[in-house]
Amino acid sequence: MREYDLYIVPTPIGNLQDITLRAIDILKFVDVIACEDIRVTQKLLNHYDIKTKCISYHKFNEKERIEKFLQILSEGKKIALVSDAGTPLFCDPGAVLVKELEKRGYSVTSLPGANAVITFLSGVAREGEDFVFVGFMPRNQIQIEKLLDKYRETDLVFYDSPNRIMNTLNIIKNNRAGVIVSIGRELTKVFEEIVTGPADEVIGHFHDGVVKGEIVGVVHREKLNANEIELEKNIKLLKEKSFGAKDISVILSTLYGYSKNQVYKRIDCN
Repeated sequence: MREYDLYIVPTPIGNLQDITLRAIDILKFVDVIACEDIRVTQKLLNHYDIKTKCISYHKFNEKERIEKFLQILSEGKKIALVSDAGTPLFCDPGAVLVKELEKRGYSVTSLPGANAVITFLSGVAREGEDFVFVGFMPRNQIQIEKLLDKYRETDLVFYDSPNRIMNTLNIIKNNRAGVIVSIGRELTKVFEEIVTGPADEVIGHFHDGVVKGEIVGVVHREKLNANEIELEKNIKLLKEKSFGAKDISVILSTLYGYSKNQVYKRIDCN
């Protein structure tokens, strides 16, 4: 088996059994495990009787840890990078380390394994295969609305925190009335739940306003009717002819019966 200097190793997102045999072997084989929270990773290591030394590596010490890891590698030792749960570099630390090691000629490989986005999407019926993953949904309402407007015709996948998801759902409901959303929480755990429906119904499902556990969601794509498709084409055509947003909104609102504001939103998306 070929050996690498750095191994990117996914870890379970909830159920400790969701780890590959190769991942266990690698965690035993390497000399050091770089992890976000040693206490969290140690639970996994104890479960599989892995004795490898851990060194903390998180978003607050990413840069200062580089020299430490370079010293370890210069001694011919091997490193595994893990996050608290799931696949490193997916909204988790690791990019700084990988970039630096590749720049210096060290070999890096990634193992397949647990990932909340893929686990979630494999349990949600969608109209198409394509999707956009935006990481954690912004806190700012305007930023959320821009994402919703930009990605109307593809599935918009996001992470969110339990204390912000209700606010996010209300913004989605107000911005795109009737749009279908799916919300997953506690994936692979005892209280795993995936809820799908119009945004207002999903809000109603969490009637007490309390959503526990890590959140992953998708705002499903909209099916445009013939007028909307024609509208999109004409917006692009007029923009190519150097018409300004104001003129475009006046022309197309007159032709298609939309309000100027509705046309403005479409212009922003194109």
